[in-house]
Order: sequence, then structure tokens, then C-alpha cells
Amino acid sequence: MGKKTKKQQEPEMTATEDLSNKEQAPEAQETVEEPVTLSLEEQLNIELLQAREEMKRNQDLYLRAMADMDNLRKRTQREKEDLAKFANENILRDILPVIDNLERAVEHADQRPEKGGLLEGVQMTLAQFAQVLTRFGVEPVISLGLPFDPAVHQAMGQLETDEYPANTVAQEMQKGYLLNDRLLRPALVMVAKAPIVSEKKGGKNEHTPATDKN
Repeated sequence: MGKKTKKQQEPEMTATEDLSNKEQAPEAQETVEEPVTLSLEEQLNIELLQAREEMKRNQDLYLRAMADMDNLRKRTQREKEDLAKFANENILRDILPVIDNLERAVEHADQRPEKGGLLEGVQMTLAQFAQVLTRFGVEPVISLGLPFDPAVHQAMGQLETDEYPANTVAQEMQKGYLLNDRLLRPALVMVAKAPIVSEKKGGKNEHTPATDKN
């Protein structure tokens, strides 16, 4: 009987231990680490670092904004200056054909033996036009004898000549002009080309008569 009683008590003790373990388990799970408390000095250091980073970001934004404003101011000033320089571009371009016709008239009159007061009047008019063009920043393109430059020259063809080197301007058909160092009208030119020299053999071709051999 005593042995049987011990066997019956053992399961009861095991159940009690399991119950105690289950009661202790939630306590272990509910255990949470306590937050680390910082001292006042550490908190102030962290806030100071954050404030410095924010100040640096704001300073970068300020410098970028100032740089953009400076670039905008320079671009606006440059556009303003360009507008003042080239405001009369179309009018000046329309005047150039008139000057061309007057120059042709003077060139044609110079070939005549009789030169009257009309020629002097046209020359004076041309001189006044030249002064006006200079005042507005218009300058003629120097072309004759210089190397061909596609930036200011427009080739109308090639001209065989010994007077000028190859690929240089041998003839100017229409004068070109610059407006404040910008092309207003290209010069129409003929480009020099080396003449083709045909080689001719001197002397006569000698033919030897054929001799019959018998």
C-alpha cells in the first residue's frame, strides 16, 4: 500500500511543477529592457550635432540659391547688352545693298574719263554711310588675298590664277560685314586655284623609215 501511494503522489508533484513553470514563463516573456537614460550633457551634445547638421544643410541651400541668383543676374545683363548691340541688325542689313549699289556706281564712274560733280556727291554719301556703320559697330570683312574662311566667306566658285596662293580669296564679288564681331553678312568670294600647266614636249617626233630585208 505504501509503494502505491508514492507512485500516485509523483504525478501530482509533476503537475504542480508544470503549473509553476507555466506561471513563471509569462513573467520571463513580459520582461522588457529598461530604456537607457542619457545624461543632460549627452542629450545636449546630440542636439548640438543635429543643429550643426541642419545649419550645414541650410548653408548649402543658401549658397546654391545665391549662385543661381548671380548666374541669373549675369545672364540677364548679357542678354541686355546683346539686345543693345544687335537691336539694329535688320535695319543695318537692309542698308548694305544700298551701299553696294553706290560702290558699283563709283567704280563704274571711275572708268570714265569725264568725272563730274555727281561722282563726288556719291563718294560723299558713301563716306557718310561708312561713318554711320562704324558708329553702330559695323566693320567690313577683309577678304582679298587672305585664306578662305567659311565663317565669314561664301565661296561662289574657283578661279585659276597665279596672283594668289591656292585656297585664298582671289576675287571679292560682294563685301561682307561684321556687327560687333558677329557676322552680319558673309562675303561672296572666288577662291584661288592653281592653274593647270600642260606639259608639251619640245622637238619633233622622228620616225625611222623601215628597211626591207630581202
